[in-house]
Amino acid sequence: MKEVTIVEAPQGHSGSGFFATSFDEAIGLARSYSLWPLPFATSCCGIEFMATMGAHYDISRFGSERPSFSPRQADLLMVMGTIAKKMAPVVKQVYLQMAEPRWVMAVGACASSGGIFDTYSVLQGIDRIIPVDVYVPGCPPRPEQIIDGLMHIQHLAQNEKLRRRNTDEYSELLASYNIQ
Repeated sequence: MKEVTIVEAPQGHSGSGFFATSFDEAIGLARSYSLWPLPFATSCCGIEFMATMGAHYDISRFGSERPSFSPRQADLLMVMGTIAKKMAPVVKQVYLQMAEPRWVMAVGACASSGGIFDTYSVLQGIDRIIPVDVYVPGCPPRPEQIIDGLMHIQHLAQNEKLRRRNTDEYSELLASYNIQ
């Protein structure tokens, strides 16, 4: 029989019958285990994501059980595969339709850097149009790598302060991508 590991409780104070922590810690813990990914798959990396959703790898163990195909209900944009320059405005529009807080994962060599397609028609990395939080390398990446990328996003979500999105630094980052 396997031993069950329990998630560590956030920092706080406990006593007889109570536990108190900061609002940031509680919200971060909840966010990290309830990510709703929006898969934007255009080629072979999408097939690897489908394997990640299957019973063998079971991404639902990590709180991402429900893929959302509506940007208004998603908080994690997973761009997988080759993005043509004609498709770039669509990716950016999908990103802008997502509510804050939102995270972006570039899955595979094509989404990260254009991959082997160094041509006039292929976008050489989605970080040219939207900010990327986690890069998952590979051509195509294995399902274990996609899960590792998801765990990095969970770590970001859990440790992000609630007011980080209101800082000047974050506003400057979005302004560098022409996003208001």
